[in-house]
Amino acid sequence: MPTAKELCVDFVSGAVGHRLRFGGGRGQDIAKAMGLKGGKTPIIIDATAGLGRDAFLLASLGAQVTLIERSEKMHSLLDDGMQRAAAEGGQYAEIVARMKLLKGDAKDLIPTLEAEAILIDPMHPPRKKSALIKQELRQVRDIVGSDEDASELVNLALRYATNRVVLKWPAKADPIEGVRDCTYQIRGKTTRYDVFSTS
Repeated sequence: MPTAKELCVDFVSGAVGHRLRFGGGRGQDIAKAMGLKGGKTPIIIDATAGLGRDAFLLASLGAQVTLIERSEKMHSLLDDGMQRAAAEGGQYAEIVARMKLLKGDAKDLIPTLEAEAILIDPMHPPRKKSALIKQELRQVRDIVGSDEDASELVNLALRYATNRVVLKWPAKADPIEGVRDCTYQIRGKTTRYDVFSTS
């Protein structure tokens, strides 16, 4: 059996690079959910940075994004990926310059930061079907574990985001318990964005 490929944060090639070139700009669901429309570019916190792909996309559309990651290993992978992207120069360096990476628990850091919009993308609940999730996501789950405090994080974010909180969640998954009903949803084939207006 081949060994699993080492997990790597890569903003330059592969799926991220392709999405940067051909992704559809501000017409993408996540951009609309986060409020990048009508010429507006909110200050964003990505409270569960993970592989950093959503943050990189939002920064590529002009947003200032603060990434928060509490896992030491995932933070290290993100830092490495951002440094390599910056070293590429050009648009990659410009995008990374709009990204600020913090290590710590988002519940502790959000009250100290300014944010119009907060993105929360917790580890998703186990699939009801038995199909295995992608190897890469399994590796992330192995590192960060399951986010048992997701509802607590959403509720805290609702107190501090001046415009909106966005929960990225599987399209068919039940809502997170203990969180108020969202204002509206943007639904894709596999992912939905639950948008909570706070303004």
